[in-house]
Amino acid sequence: MGSLFRSEEVCLAQLFLQSASAYSCVSELGERGLLEFRDLNPKVSAFQRRFVGEVRRCEEMEKTFTFLQQELREAGRVLAPCPDNPRAPLAREALRVQEQSEQLAQELREVSRNRASLRGRLRDLRQYLHVLRESRRFTSLPAPLGSPPRSRALSEREPLLDPSLHQHLDRKINFVAGVIHPWRVSAFERLLWRACRGYLVASFVEMPEPMEDPTTGESITWVIFVISYWGEQIGQKIRKISDCFHCHVYPYPESEATREDTLSGLHSQIQDLSVVLEETEQYLAQVLDKVVLALPTWRVQVQKMKAIYLILNQCSFDVTEKCLIAEVWCPVKDLTQVQDALRQGSYKSGSSVECFVQRIPTSESPPTLIRTNKFTAGFQSIVDAYGVASYQEVNPAPYAIITFPFIFAIMFGDVGHGLLMFLFALWMVLYEDRPSLRQASNEIWLMFFEGRYLILLMGAFSIYTGFIYNECFSRATAIFPSAWSVAAMANHSSWSSAYLATHPVLTLDPNVTGVFRGPYPFGIDPIWSLAINHLNFLNSFKMKMSVVLGIVHMAFGVILGIFNHVHFRQWHRLVLEFLPEMIFLLALFGYLVFLIFFKWIKFSAANSLVAPSILIHFIDMFLFTSNADNLPLYEGQVPVQTVLVVLALASVPVLLLGTPLYLWCQQRSLRTSQPTLVASREQEPLLEGQEAGNSVNATKEDVESGGHSPDAKHLDLAELFMHQAIHTIEYCLGCVSNTASYLRLWALSLAHAQLSEVLWSMVMRSGFVGLRYVGGVVLVPVFAAFAVLTVAILLVMEGLSAFLHALRLHWVEFQNKFYVGSGYKLCPFTFTPDHWE
Repeated sequence: MGSLFRSEEVCLAQLFLQSASAYSCVSELGERGLLEFRDLNPKVSAFQRRFVGEVRRCEEMEKTFTFLQQELREAGRVLAPCPDNPRAPLAREALRVQEQSEQLAQELREVSRNRASLRGRLRDLRQYLHVLRESRRFTSLPAPLGSPPRSRALSEREPLLDPSLHQHLDRKINFVAGVIHPWRVSAFERLLWRACRGYLVASFVEMPEPMEDPTTGESITWVIFVISYWGEQIGQKIRKISDCFHCHVYPYPESEATREDTLSGLHSQIQDLSVVLEETEQYLAQVLDKVVLALPTWRVQVQKMKAIYLILNQCSFDVTEKCLIAEVWCPVKDLTQVQDALRQGSYKSGSSVECFVQRIPTSESPPTLIRTNKFTAGFQSIVDAYGVASYQEVNPAPYAIITFPFIFAIMFGDVGHGLLMFLFALWMVLYEDRPSLRQASNEIWLMFFEGRYLILLMGAFSIYTGFIYNECFSRATAIFPSAWSVAAMANHSSWSSAYLATHPVLTLDPNVTGVFRGPYPFGIDPIWSLAINHLNFLNSFKMKMSVVLGIVHMAFGVILGIFNHVHFRQWHRLVLEFLPEMIFLLALFGYLVFLIFFKWIKFSAANSLVAPSILIHFIDMFLFTSNADNLPLYEGQVPVQTVLVVLALASVPVLLLGTPLYLWCQQRSLRTSQPTLVASREQEPLLEGQEAGNSVNATKEDVESGGHSPDAKHLDLAELFMHQAIHTIEYCLGCVSNTASYLRLWALSLAHAQLSEVLWSMVMRSGFVGLRYVGGVVLVPVFAAFAVLTVAILLVMEGLSAFLHALRLHWVEFQNKFYVGSGYKLCPFTFTPDHWE
């Protein structure tokens, strides 16, 4: 069978790699993604392995790449993904990558350091320039009221720095000027006043243009301050306080001429620094352009190189230490590709000795490999979420491709809702190659996108079941003429106007000639949507339909177990497990399906009033009694039901004791020949370096069955009985509970139909009450509300509910009849583009 129906055959193999060509061979294998490597040095620390130096060198290059990427991020550059898929570099090429990356990193460090220094110097010069410009207004201010007393009163209008006043000043006036963060101005001014006791004049003004804060990188408007004071002690206090508040203090010339010379010098310095900074920015942009071009390829190459050395660390050396030995899980059909990859790797490395692969026997259970495509991947992920299939176990995914959307559609049957879901999934399928859809960051959207084909089939099946239910947004559609005739009933009953006035509800009798002309061509007759008893009719129909489909689904799951028994050559389980399970299921619940169809076929509208109750017959079947008030469906019904119950009860002990007793007897018969077999095997030595579990004395059957032969291990009779007792109880009780569980199909289908009906009657119908233009205006917002509620409630919430219930029916009711799901996936060593990006 194909790999989708059953996992592929996987074998354990050994790779013999020459030391000179091991790197190239593993690189070639990683490009093809065929093998899963096993760690042959599990007890060796990662720091004590053979290629730990190469791994550290790769990690050092990754640190350099991280620095380069951080510089790109700070510069506002976006690092694009690698356009192609470069191969892992050889040793000489890896040294070239390391040298070039370190050279670029060193250039970036130097250029970034120079740019930061130039920016800081330019910022200081501009701040100094603004300080000198804005301080002009302060040097001509009048003397403060708190100045020390003088020998004569000074005029309030005389300038503080007027040369004619120097003869009146006992002490020299000094200045401290700089800039301060605006948040610290009030505290700075308060502390100055308290510390200097008012023997100063402090003036503050905002800088005309904002500048960058070197600490945070934010653009703020600094505050310029100029402080005039007398005395050296007060000046020392002012400078200490300025340092505490992280002020930028600049030298302030005393004379006006000196200040003008300083201003002109600052202008020239700022111009020169701006030119130098612009050239530095251009050179930095050139270096960043080189990084943008080379870094994506380097990252992929170094990551592949590191992955290869990590794989080589899992290998072991032979006695001569000239050959590496690796153990791998490999699909049998890919062994030729593996040998070809080894041949290519040996050729590229220039080795004269080719590497080769050899299949070895094992008693371990191989990993599971099921190849999927973009269509089957969604269905396989549903099965894997329950549990990965055991090795070469029947895979439920191909059957779920049909059964899962169909069971979902039974609960979600509506033409309109299914059409919306189908169109949404069709849009995702048609534009699935767009990067914007594939590379979205929203996890919920990615879940929808990965299951686009599943949603497509669920929508298509919902349209089909919607036609069967004859529901389109809860409204019935008259595709074909109704099979019921009101005119024939009116002619037969002679309804008068007075009768119609007093009887708002009329009954159509199918026994009257011409009233019922046969079944509707497809689905439910639309006249049932007008009947007041349509809910009773749909209840009966959907309940019986759920029971029938559920029992068929469970029986199909039991039948699939045959393929497992035949494949693993467990012929005893066909008789001791499959046969009792089918007898128990069909004798009880298969007979219930027979009663449903037999009653549908035997009774018609003419004799429907005397039709017996199936439920009462089913209860009497377990009680071994008969009810006189409930007529039998056919002659000899009671003996038949008695025989079926006895068969079902008799199958229980067979299911409980058959397999354990058979295995126990088989083990006893094998014990007599076991000593001779062991003695002959003890005389054969094991190969050097070969584990006992991987002995070459293992038979071909052991290799193919994964060690699941009857004598693979000692059987514990008590454990077998316990396991089989749990399985028997679970199956017998599960047949009852699982059959009842399928009634959720009936419940969810009715709930969906009633929610659709309520939404139509309470929202959409109100848009049709208006007349003429008023009705058209009201219909627009009403339809908008109806559309939003339909998508939010009926499509999203109800769709999610139906999806979860369908998921449960497959996991619990269907898969546990044949599916163990105790395996583990084959994880091949591969260089996938998504992983490196």
